[in-house]
Amino acid sequence: MFTSVSDMLNSKAGQDEEGARLKLREQMLNKLTTVLLDIPSNTTQEVQVTATAVAGITQISDELSPAAQEEAATLLVNLSSSLNTISVNQLSKDREEVMQAATPIVEAASNILNASSNKKVSDSLLTGIKNIQSALLHHKKLNGLPDIIDSGQISVYVNRISPEDIQMQHINIQKNSSSRFSLPSLPAGIIFPEETVDVRMMSFEKNPYAWKGGNITGTVGSLSLTRADGSVIPVENLAKEIEILLPRLDVGQENSTVLDLANFSTLIIDVPSPDVTLVLKMEPSEDISFMLFLGYKDYPNDESYVAKTKIPFENVNEETKFTWVLSPRDRTGAVGAHYLVVKPIVEPGVRFINATVTVISIAAQCKYWNETVSSWSEEGCRVGPLTTPLVTQCLCNHLTFFGSSFFVMPNLVDVSRTAELFSTFTNNPVVVCFVGAIFAAYLLVVVWARRKDIQDAAKVKITVLVDNDPLAEYRYMLTISTGHRHGAATSSQVTVTLLGTEGESEPHHLTDPKKPVFERGGVDMFLLTTHFSLGDLQSIRLWHDNSGEHPAWYVNKVVVQDLETGQKWHFLCNSWLAVDVAECTLDKVFPVATEMDLKRFSNLFFMKTAKDFQDGHIWFSVINRPPCSTFTRVQRVSCCFSLLLCTMLTSIMFWGIPTDPSEQTMDLGHIEFTWQQVMIGIQSSIIMFPINLLIVSPSQTSSPQKEMKDITPDTVIKDIKRIAQSLAKAMKSPLPHLEFHPGHQADINTLLSLVEDIIRLQNGAAGDFYTDSSKRDRAMILSLGAVNLQENSMWGSLEKTSDEVQKNSYGIYLYRQLRHVEKELGLLGPSSFPNSDCYMKAMQQVQGMRSYLEFHLPSSSLDGDLYNRSPSPEESINGSANKKRCQGGLPWWFVFVGWILVIATSAVSGYFTMMYGLTYGKERSISWLISMVVSFFESLFITQPLKVLGFATFFALVLKKVDEEEFGEPQIDDNFTHQDDSDVVQVARRNSTCSFYRPPPPTDIERMRGNRMKAQKVFALIREILVYVGFMWMLLLVAYGQRDPNAFYLTQHIQQSFSKGTSDTMSIQDVFNWANTTLLSSLFGEHPGFITDGNSKLVGNARLRQVRVQKNSCQVARSMQHSVPDCHTLYSWEMEDIGSYGPRWSQSVGENTSVNLQSPWKYKSQSKLRAYPIWGGVRLYRGGGFVMDLGPDLQNSTRILQYLYDTTWFDAFTQAIFVDFTVYNVNVNLFCIVTLMLETTAIGAFQFRSELQSVRLYQSTGGFHIFVMASEVIYFLFIIYYMFVQIKLIKRQKWAYFKSKWNLLELAIIILSWSALSVFIKRTLLGKRDISYYQNNKDQYASFHETAQADAVLGYLIAFLVLLATVKLWHLLRLNPKLHMITATLQRAWTDISGFLVVMTIMFLAYSISSNLMYGWKLYSYRTLLDAAQTIVSLQLGIFNYEEVLNYNPVLGSFFIGSCIVFMTFVVLNLFISVILVAFSQEQIHHKPSEEEETVDLMLMKLCSLFGLKCKKQEGDGLTQGKVPSSAPNSKLATVSSGNLSEE
Repeated sequence: MFTSVSDMLNSKAGQDEEGARLKLREQMLNKLTTVLLDIPSNTTQEVQVTATAVAGITQISDELSPAAQEEAATLLVNLSSSLNTISVNQLSKDREEVMQAATPIVEAASNILNASSNKKVSDSLLTGIKNIQSALLHHKKLNGLPDIIDSGQISVYVNRISPEDIQMQHINIQKNSSSRFSLPSLPAGIIFPEETVDVRMMSFEKNPYAWKGGNITGTVGSLSLTRADGSVIPVENLAKEIEILLPRLDVGQENSTVLDLANFSTLIIDVPSPDVTLVLKMEPSEDISFMLFLGYKDYPNDESYVAKTKIPFENVNEETKFTWVLSPRDRTGAVGAHYLVVKPIVEPGVRFINATVTVISIAAQCKYWNETVSSWSEEGCRVGPLTTPLVTQCLCNHLTFFGSSFFVMPNLVDVSRTAELFSTFTNNPVVVCFVGAIFAAYLLVVVWARRKDIQDAAKVKITVLVDNDPLAEYRYMLTISTGHRHGAATSSQVTVTLLGTEGESEPHHLTDPKKPVFERGGVDMFLLTTHFSLGDLQSIRLWHDNSGEHPAWYVNKVVVQDLETGQKWHFLCNSWLAVDVAECTLDKVFPVATEMDLKRFSNLFFMKTAKDFQDGHIWFSVINRPPCSTFTRVQRVSCCFSLLLCTMLTSIMFWGIPTDPSEQTMDLGHIEFTWQQVMIGIQSSIIMFPINLLIVSPSQTSSPQKEMKDITPDTVIKDIKRIAQSLAKAMKSPLPHLEFHPGHQADINTLLSLVEDIIRLQNGAAGDFYTDSSKRDRAMILSLGAVNLQENSMWGSLEKTSDEVQKNSYGIYLYRQLRHVEKELGLLGPSSFPNSDCYMKAMQQVQGMRSYLEFHLPSSSLDGDLYNRSPSPEESINGSANKKRCQGGLPWWFVFVGWILVIATSAVSGYFTMMYGLTYGKERSISWLISMVVSFFESLFITQPLKVLGFATFFALVLKKVDEEEFGEPQIDDNFTHQDDSDVVQVARRNSTCSFYRPPPPTDIERMRGNRMKAQKVFALIREILVYVGFMWMLLLVAYGQRDPNAFYLTQHIQQSFSKGTSDTMSIQDVFNWANTTLLSSLFGEHPGFITDGNSKLVGNARLRQVRVQKNSCQVARSMQHSVPDCHTLYSWEMEDIGSYGPRWSQSVGENTSVNLQSPWKYKSQSKLRAYPIWGGVRLYRGGGFVMDLGPDLQNSTRILQYLYDTTWFDAFTQAIFVDFTVYNVNVNLFCIVTLMLETTAIGAFQFRSELQSVRLYQSTGGFHIFVMASEVIYFLFIIYYMFVQIKLIKRQKWAYFKSKWNLLELAIIILSWSALSVFIKRTLLGKRDISYYQNNKDQYASFHETAQADAVLGYLIAFLVLLATVKLWHLLRLNPKLHMITATLQRAWTDISGFLVVMTIMFLAYSISSNLMYGWKLYSYRTLLDAAQTIVSLQLGIFNYEEVLNYNPVLGSFFIGSCIVFMTFVVLNLFISVILVAFSQEQIHHKPSEEEETVDLMLMKLCSLFGLKCKKQEGDGLTQGKVPSSAPNSKLATVSSGNLSEE
């Protein structure tokens, strides 16, 4: 019971319910202890059963609690003690039982040791192992084979040896991870000649004293010598040392360095501990001698060194002559960097030697367990010269527990060897070339990044809308974000209207002639002005005219900021403005987002994710950098380059450092790691964090350098000229022609006088200052400071204002301009002018005009202007930018600090990375490079995106903070529109006739939607055709790739070879004759193992199988019982004989009669034979039966057949005989599973039939196989695509999806495809299983029937797939009008056709049944109802054997044939065809073209236009682009008609 429960626990091991399983194991161990105390084990069998239960319970080490570990260890001590006691009374012949009982005890101890580091548990386990050794040594023969028990973590070795054989004895277990001992010649006083020696050896892969520490990293071994009574023979202070080899379980990258003696000969070795022994193994490329000098903290020479020696050593064996072992005393016990100098010994006059030396440095310790002080000690042990990175050789003068410590020094590089290392570039160019390639790629990417930065700089601007009213002073900043979805950008003309509590703005056209707007993922900023404040914004209205190549637009969000108050409104749009996507609308109103909307998880998550990927993720942001960010692409690329090199350096520094095998491994499901790996990762992260921070932060957080605008007299003159030009344009009077010679400054006093004249003139004609006619004729640009605001009112808002208001508005504008000029003059001072009188006069003129305006303008407006005037747009934005800059960020000059750090870290990292690569050697460099590349891409595409998503989730769920500023805002340029000379004044007014100022009418949207949907149908149709062609091509490749044309010839050849000598009526004697001649001669050819053709290998033996019927299975008529004593019925599963018999089918007698499992007289079920039912010519036979395997050669097979013949294995009750075998033809790489059948219908005559199935189980390695595999992968990609399409249809159509026959066809193809894949996998697994069975049992019959059945099912599934996929072509041909008419005809005639089908079915059944009853007992064509039905069908097709019917009965046969032809062919079939023809005529008259026909015409038009061909189209057909016509100034007005676009 315990074993069953533990097996169930072990089979379901995992993370689920781990606590419950842990508790259950503890309870089971407690119960076992209780049972063992109540009923002690008294036999080896009882000990074995109990120990097996304990081993099962402790199999999963992670599910053993500390209490369970102690309980199990106590159990093992008791069991081992019981076994030791039992073995004393056992006979020597029963030692095998002791061995079997001891094995599960050692297995359980191994399980517990793997889980525990507890002192009490370890002591109990060691006691139990010692008891096991004692039990095994009882009745042990002298000088016999050793008893060995190996159970994973623990290996036990015992043997009894005579004193003379113990000398120079090698004690080991044939296992790489086990310790090995070699004893020297022992002194005479240790062992007496007359006593035997018991050798006890234990080897532990895990340190049993792990609770004490000691840094034991390899195998722990123990050896003790005892007498027959169990007393220990002390072995200590030997003159000759005992050799102990302790393997290292977890081998890391060995620390080897190649020194080229022609260029350099210095190596830095870091010694990690003062107690380690340094083992230096030299491997020279040539047979040379050299001196080795070891120095500490400095390079050694002939006079100054720590140790020196000459290599090779003399008078030592070949393995150690190039190994230098340095104990702690030899190198003074120093810790840290040691310098090894290799100095070749050459003949006098030789100054150059072309040789290399590979130096492998190993730091190791040999320790033993001192039981007196319970700790590890090194006394009496030393490290031997045969130590390698795999094994530590310890030489000790005593026996006890031994262990070893490995130290692999960190990888260091000597900077002073730069020239020497780079001289080996030709031998190891891997890392240097890789670093050089990174530098070259960096330069190329920097060029690209610089170009993209220039393009981004052009995008970074706040666009002042050209249709702003110049008198509108209230400013709003619009920030519009276009989404990142595919096709989100738009080429349409976009218009916006703001709606607030105090009113709504005029429609504004969002465009910028100097840069593209509304690009995918772009952020566009516009400055919109109104005459008054709109109050709190309630909504925003967006629309576009659906023009251009890609009119659809996905708007993500809009942020509107009131520059006067600083208030912001967010509009979360996330909508398509398109005629063919989502809501299919071009005009939409978006409400303002509430605080709850902004803090919704979806908004915060996607906002944070987009920002982090665009700006925070330094690698991805190189591609998708926000243009507004001050962190340029060049800076990002440089930081990425520097960080990559730093990462490479930290990686190569720690590359190849091995892990500690004794260190506890953390297990998180399928992920395992050690603390050493964790610490290396933490250490690398700690190293990289400050580097990352120092490199990225200066470039990312430094503020841009602010450009200070210098005020000069020319600046003032330009502003005055701008005022004069604006006044002149407003009055429709040209300025006087003023000429300024080059090199001469304009006269500021003259310009100011001109302005005074214009003001006086305006006062004289106040009513004509700004008339309606002048407003309509041209637009006026008024220059306020440095920002031009154009008045372009479409709705005529100024007509509704009074002349007084207009005069006051313009007066206020002029007053502000004069104040601005006065301020500039005050900043310049008299010193900036050549004549101070000129300056004084200019100040008087400006102040005079300002005073004049103060007198004529209302005081209320001037008071508001003087004290409460809002700043200009550039002042507002620049002021806010300055405030943000003050809140955080580094000064602009920190960018240079960042560049210095990038250059320095890149140079240092690249240099040291190349140095490490040259030091490591080529093979090690390639390994590091592969690991580095894989790790980099894993971090780039998996770790970093997951980190971004994790932070975004935390930000959205926990912080819930709305980030007002995503990437920063651009600063307004002082010369927004007037970037050139001030004389260039743009004159443009709002054109109210432009279509984009009006939302598109619903009728136009509907028309555009229709045209767009037609275009989409065209492209969907083309895509459907192309996808189907590709799908069908891949399916045919897969179908024919699974079949081989050679299979037909192989099966035909085998069938013909084994069918010789057969006939339709064979007796049992004929069957034996055929088996002895044709069967055996064809199975065993001239070449052993091959059938007669010499090319097909016989896989396993052939098998004979027969199925029988029971005796007396039918009733004999009473009158014939005296003549026929017995009868048997036809074969059926119910009457099949499934009994067991003796030879000659004698009945088994009694229960004690044993029948051999391989006996041909015992029935075997089809499950045991791994067979399936098989169809014969007469019946369906079960897969079981009485079987007999033929021998592996002709002689044995002949003998077996003779035995079967002599014992009448075949008799009258035999219903079918099967010969099963499998051959493999390597020429065509095919297995052929052959079944030869000889079946009878209980009349005594056997008929021959064969069933052959060819299967390819070994995939070929040629190019065609790779092509087929690629086709299979592509095919299932098509299936996944179709699944995606069908899932979308199911979601959209719901239950109506299942009403379409074409949908069901697609569903059937998908289901069959996945079914075929599952069968393909099953066939592969079954094939591997059968081949494995054959490889392990080549002298038996290997059944491949299950594999053959799976292959046959796979073939049927693929055939049906091809059938359904071909039928699917009919669905595509619906687009042809003729074929569509045929389909419509069948639908129209279906009611009449169904009636005729019923009549035809009745007539067909009638003739089939009657013909079977009349001729079935005589003629072969009518022997069954199915055969009769096939014959009647053939009669309708004209394929009929008239003679056999007429010869049998001329009169009845003539009547039968004639009536069938008249009624079936002439009447019913002709009427059936007539119904279809009538329906076809009606369909031609009433046929209605389908929508697909118009789609096909459009598709043909597009294809013809694509290839430049002329295509004739019908009137009214065509596809218009469907855009709302737009107009510009001086362009004709385009109107939209119902059919085409026309011009008026």
